[in-house]
Amino acid sequence: MIEAHQSCHIETFLEMLVAERGLAANTIEAYERDLTEFTAFCVSQGKDTASATARDLSLYMGKLCADTMSASTQARRLSALKQYYKFLQAEAIRRDNPSTILQSPKKGKNLPKILSEAQVTLLLETAAVDESANGLRLTALLEVLYATGLRVSELISLPLISVIDDRDVLIVQGKGKKERMVPIGRPAKQAVKAYKKVRSNFLRGLNKSSWLFPSNSKTGHLTRQRLGQQLKELALKAGIDPTKVSPHVLRHAFASHLLANGADLRAVQQMLGHSDLSTTQIYTHVLDERLRKVVGDFHPLAHTQF
Repeated sequence: MIEAHQSCHIETFLEMLVAERGLAANTIEAYERDLTEFTAFCVSQGKDTASATARDLSLYMGKLCADTMSASTQARRLSALKQYYKFLQAEAIRRDNPSTILQSPKKGKNLPKILSEAQVTLLLETAAVDESANGLRLTALLEVLYATGLRVSELISLPLISVIDDRDVLIVQGKGKKERMVPIGRPAKQAVKAYKKVRSNFLRGLNKSSWLFPSNSKTGHLTRQRLGQQLKELALKAGIDPTKVSPHVLRHAFASHLLANGADLRAVQQMLGHSDLSTTQIYTHVLDERLRKVVGDFHPLAHTQF
């Protein structure tokens, strides 16, 4: 009975996130997963999430810490709880928000994993060797991903009309359904043009599809899991550690390589679709390295400092 009651509030909360905030399906699934796990904790304590106290939440966060869960995952779960209780308070389901006194765990500043320019070139060259339909599709995906730095969810859900020969930009719908323009170069457009000639191979019984990369998946387009699997298979062929290759790593490579070659941080922020510059600043380690090299190469006393 408790579980059903709690589930009702959570479902209403998730419906609000979709209707009012337009959050992506992956984000909604993450909220649902986190709140379901918190519900299980409450049930084990004989509690109801709708009436949980600040102490109950503190015990839960303490359990996550004791389970050696990473600080970033703890912070994400706490964020879900804060949003959930803010909703319950706004809907007058409860008078207070017990999560307000809780603070997010401090997260270490982990530098993003990136590939070198030589490694990305090797991946592209290895993909281009395969001229089958699957090879042409993977080459197009890889070229577009590295040329634009799209999120994997944005890449696989590109509309068929998104890449046009005479247009040098993509109109991308990102988080919160916000649109942004991202430049796309000739190699990526040429790769997509070559892939479009064999695109019908992937319709497989579908009469038509509005997606650039269609498939018979539930969404109607290529899944992120399948793309991730193909990139790891490609990495093995290229002689690169597959654990170092993923769509997100290539997004990091896009940003880092731009900055390393003189791009402006704010321009990179806009292309990545970051709402806050502080999110993009994780890539400033590249700028630090570049400045260090400049001083090392040209400062008269560099040999005494580096």
